[in-house]
Amino acid sequence: MKHKIVRLAISLIWIFSILGVAFIWGWFYMVSSNTSNWFGPMPNLETLENPKTNLSSELYTADGIIFGKYYRENRTNISYENLSPNLINALLATEDIRFEKHSGIDLQGSFAILWYLFKGDKRGSSTISQQLSKNLFKTRGEKYEGELSKSNNKIRLAINKTKEWITAVKIERSYTKKEIITMYLNTVDFGSNSFGIVTAANTFFSIPQDSLTINQAAMLVGLLKAPTLYSPIYNPENAIGRRNTVLQQLEKYAFISKAQQLQLSSQPIGLKYQVENHNNGSATYFRSYITRYLLKWCKDRDLDLYEDGIKIYTTIDSRIQQHAEEAVYEHMAYLQNKFFAYWKNKTPWRDEAFKEIPNFIERVAKSSDRWKMFQAIYEGDTSKTWMAMNRKIPMRIFSWKGEIDTMLSPMDSIRYYKHFLHVGMLSMDPHSGYIKAWVGGIDHKHFKYDHVKQGARQPGSTFKPFVYTAAIDLGYSPCYELPDLPVTFQTGDENETWTPQNSDGKYSGELFSIRKAMANSINSITANLIKKVGPQTVVNYAERMGITSHLEAVPALCLGVFDVSLYDMVGAYSTFVNQGVWIEPMFITRIEDKNGTILQEFVPKHREVLSEETAYLMVHMLKGATEEKGGTALGLNKYGLLWNGAEIGGKTGTTQNYSDGWFVGITTQLTTGIWVGGDDRSIHFRTMDDGQGARMAMPIWAIFMNKVYNDPKTGIIKERFPMPSKPLSVEINCKKIKTDTLSSSTNTSNPNQKTKKQVIQDY
Repeated sequence: MKHKIVRLAISLIWIFSILGVAFIWGWFYMVSSNTSNWFGPMPNLETLENPKTNLSSELYTADGIIFGKYYRENRTNISYENLSPNLINALLATEDIRFEKHSGIDLQGSFAILWYLFKGDKRGSSTISQQLSKNLFKTRGEKYEGELSKSNNKIRLAINKTKEWITAVKIERSYTKKEIITMYLNTVDFGSNSFGIVTAANTFFSIPQDSLTINQAAMLVGLLKAPTLYSPIYNPENAIGRRNTVLQQLEKYAFISKAQQLQLSSQPIGLKYQVENHNNGSATYFRSYITRYLLKWCKDRDLDLYEDGIKIYTTIDSRIQQHAEEAVYEHMAYLQNKFFAYWKNKTPWRDEAFKEIPNFIERVAKSSDRWKMFQAIYEGDTSKTWMAMNRKIPMRIFSWKGEIDTMLSPMDSIRYYKHFLHVGMLSMDPHSGYIKAWVGGIDHKHFKYDHVKQGARQPGSTFKPFVYTAAIDLGYSPCYELPDLPVTFQTGDENETWTPQNSDGKYSGELFSIRKAMANSINSITANLIKKVGPQTVVNYAERMGITSHLEAVPALCLGVFDVSLYDMVGAYSTFVNQGVWIEPMFITRIEDKNGTILQEFVPKHREVLSEETAYLMVHMLKGATEEKGGTALGLNKYGLLWNGAEIGGKTGTTQNYSDGWFVGITTQLTTGIWVGGDDRSIHFRTMDDGQGARMAMPIWAIFMNKVYNDPKTGIIKERFPMPSKPLSVEINCKKIKTDTLSSSTNTSNPNQKTKKQVIQDY
């Protein structure tokens, strides 16, 4: 009887073992083959061998710095050889200590997993390969669900876990251990939109991942269990506790000593947290502009900017860009304080007679997004909308000392922001066309409008060089003299005339060489020249030199009354330095795919628009602002930029009501333009002393160039402009011409040789 019971027991064990094996085999077979679509499909062999991950596309500066990304999941890949050893040790000790010994499934930790799942115990035993199958192939997504998966949560978990086992084994067959751990660390989610270790290290600690300390690596590995629960931002106590658990695991498996574990556990996390976005970092306005360009470029080539991991190499120099942003900050913070004091207890929105514009803020409010939102909420009820617009709410507002948390109504917010002055700044290499720095405004988070290329404003006197270019190219020399006297034009109306005024409203009657006239920005002499060469001629020259906005061939053109962009102006001025060849400002050199294959190389457009001699003569004319008595750029001397071996040319510009202040400066290696003004033309200073380009814009150029010159890494040096390859056909030493004229009793046809009496008679 006893033997029968033993035999029966043995038989039952065999039967249940065989049935168990058969069940397990059948279960795995049915799941892998998706019997009757009960279980959902598995990743196929092709998918396993060629996994597609969403890679961030990256923007690079000319000196190799990543300064912008485009992503749905912020991810950058790294090779195994470059992974931090501290990170690998922390990962193995915490997630899968037997990683090197198993083939995808850790049987020691997995036998009881189904039992725990059915009990509702969330105990984990997934290997790194299993976690990779879940992360990389989304095996728990709707794409892989079957009918049984939808019926019961516990059954769904069992099916998903089985799929991960099967996929993990296939992964182990397709990849080496190093490849698996690399793919895992490149794809895992660390929270804060940080996918992959490269992004996580930068987001939480602002360092490259290969510089991670043991403590930092432990915190990041600790995040993998639950990125939100153990977030050092949202749950810092949990994060420290979880980090210490990882440190205990490192000590348990002898990666660190007990003494190290105790010491490290007592240390703070030491975060330097910054989530990447286009409002932070360098060249924010440039990144905003280039995004629109890249979206179209990718669409034309069936690429996804946010997933395909392309690499965009720009012309921006990170060092020059930093100096530009610092110069803007230093001067604009000062100028804004001055503007606030200037309009203290008064409103700056004024008409031509400097009277307050009635209902100005109300009109601005009605075009705001918040007004439109309230109109939609209150179904067009204007009275309720006005009540909402005047109700105080919590706000974080911009200031030059940092953001301020306060209570303001939307109307108060509009009033506050309309008091701010804005800026645009662009610097480029005049020979290659490469844009080196782009600052489109004072703060991209709060003011999105780009004043480099998106905006266009009246250039005032910075447009005058186009008039002088036409004259020089038509045979006038820089020493040609004209009197400072009124010049009158007939307008379209037979009974009306127009006589441009000088900035001080006076005419001296003195003779000025046209070089000195441009240096002193004398309106009457510029008007005289446009009368001689013709407005249409000036339009033609400006357009050939890259001005793309609409210009009308009228006399007032000489005073810069038609809007132009800073982008066009900097490109046009570069023509003078580039020996008469206009070159299109350029911001991308090449674009590569994720494998480094070049998709496109970019070459700037260029055209010869001036002779080498005319270009040099215009450089000489622009130098007059820093060399002639009364030159509008002589103020650069107080910054130590003049008479120190660096030849500098430039032109200031100021519009009639002081709403726009400009300065474009040239050196042998950089052409840099700056515009400063209010978002609305009605917001400005009231006097020339405060509102001129030499006070509003030129100081930024001076601060910037000093920083650039003093930084040897930029490669920008102080030097003189080179002479043309051929001798000049005109004399540019005006003092010599005056001496020759006085000693000569013979009149010539050369305009440089005319006496004062003859010039007045001609005039």
